[in-house]
Amino acid sequence: MIFNTLGRYFFMRYVVTTFWFFLGVISIVYLVDFSETAGRLAGLPGYTVRVGLLMTAVRLPFILQQTVPFIALFVGMTVLIALNRRRELVIARAAGISVWQFMTPFVVGAFFVGLLTMFALNPVAAWGQKQAETMEADLRGDPSYHNTLSIPWLRQSNGKDDIIIGAKAVLDNGTTLMNVVFIHFDSQGNIVLRQDAQSAKLENGYWLLNGVVERSPGEIPVHKNTTQVRTNLKQDFVSERLAQPETIAFYDLSNRIQIAKSFGISTKALETQFHSLLSQPFLLVAMTLIAATVSLKFSRFNQSRSVILGGILSGFVLYVVTVLVKAFGSSGVVPPFVATWIPVIVALAFGATILLHQEDG
Repeated sequence: MIFNTLGRYFFMRYVVTTFWFFLGVISIVYLVDFSETAGRLAGLPGYTVRVGLLMTAVRLPFILQQTVPFIALFVGMTVLIALNRRRELVIARAAGISVWQFMTPFVVGAFFVGLLTMFALNPVAAWGQKQAETMEADLRGDPSYHNTLSIPWLRQSNGKDDIIIGAKAVLDNGTTLMNVVFIHFDSQGNIVLRQDAQSAKLENGYWLLNGVVERSPGEIPVHKNTTQVRTNLKQDFVSERLAQPETIAFYDLSNRIQIAKSFGISTKALETQFHSLLSQPFLLVAMTLIAATVSLKFSRFNQSRSVILGGILSGFVLYVVTVLVKAFGSSGVVPPFVATWIPVIVALAFGATILLHQEDG
């Protein structure tokens, strides 16, 4: 009964502290991102303060999602240090409650925050990121600006010739390409035609090119308003091929992975994103254990600054390693499952080992 009452008390302390940390981070992120957006877009004709506030609001969940591991680290350190200064942990120890027992509410709280991040925050973040990109593209009046960081290259073959397709931007889930180039090769691998177009729309069985300039070796360029290029590419294939994992909600990732596999498309990036989200609750638990290793030592007034700094650096290193290995998984250098789970498992083992050494010798 004592443990249940104490556990609920500790859990509520963790929940309340987490709420205030989230509120503070949201306020800071909103202010910083709004200032950055205003400085970047204020010169555009259609920009207003209202538009800037709305763009920041829809982008906020995506940015907040990146800060959750650090929130878990600082919440754990803050709660444990506060309990130590009020001697509540000392009393708990004197009552015969082990560190593993009174850490359970904090671990459960961190795991619960990870589940909320995975099931609630991520879908909103994925939707908001797409909306923010679309709003900025519309505001600039230049659709080619949309998604310029993802420059696609596609290849299609109909048995007679090959076509390499490149573009500067993607719209409509990959079915519309902006500032596009089609390079045609014959069966011997020689370039026979190049088509530069302002846009290309994937229809049923063909690409519809607008504003086309055709160039053939040894011939004068020909300008056309529209032209069609036959294709065997399907809209679902192109959408999967050009999809960005960060803009796909957790609920839809498994389905998108299966669809991509059916088309023979590499799913490394999608699988890495899926396992990264799946491991999020355990990553937050690892952050909480790291916070415990530097916060459980009793100090009436001040914790050791070097110890606290060590905890912060440890959490930062874990986050950097997680992001770095995730990039390796997305590129196929490391299997996605290994890339996302190994750092988390090592961090959990590291935190548990230090706590065992500190508490049980």
